[in-house]
Amino acid sequence: MNKREQVESKTEKLLEPILNPGNLELVDLEYVKEGSDQILRVTLDKEGGLRIDDCERVSRALSEALDQADFIDDAYMLEVSSPGLLRPLKKEKDFQRNRGKEIEIHLYKAMEGSKEWIGVLKDYDPKSVTIVNEEDERQFLLQDISLIRPYIDFSDL
Repeated sequence: MNKREQVESKTEKLLEPILNPGNLELVDLEYVKEGSDQILRVTLDKEGGLRIDDCERVSRALSEALDQADFIDDAYMLEVSSPGLLRPLKKEKDFQRNRGKEIEIHLYKAMEGSKEWIGVLKDYDPKSVTIVNEEDERQFLLQDISLIRPYIDFSDL
């Protein structure tokens, strides 16, 4: 396990008791270098939406727990936030939550002349995603997908 994976794994264990009382869900956790800064980024959500005070509470509690555990050698910034409307689908429960809803799929390389596909999420398994639109039903291998997220047509707003 490399340093990034160790920090993420240990941080996730520290987060479990902090998240449970507020029925918060850990969407993503990453320890990354951006420019000259190390960032520990925690992305949370909850049924009905995340509030700023949820982020503040978790940030304070996690900061204190990290200080006590003291397993990160580098100076880092802690970010705790919501995934927003365009939350990427990553975990099985993200796909379950969005089944029957319109999603957009971005591919690493074009298929039939397009890198972006929109359709209703019909099915998901650990290796593929199936969408349906007015024209057809299409299955994509997860290894070919760079991003999957809910589709929002901003032109209607």
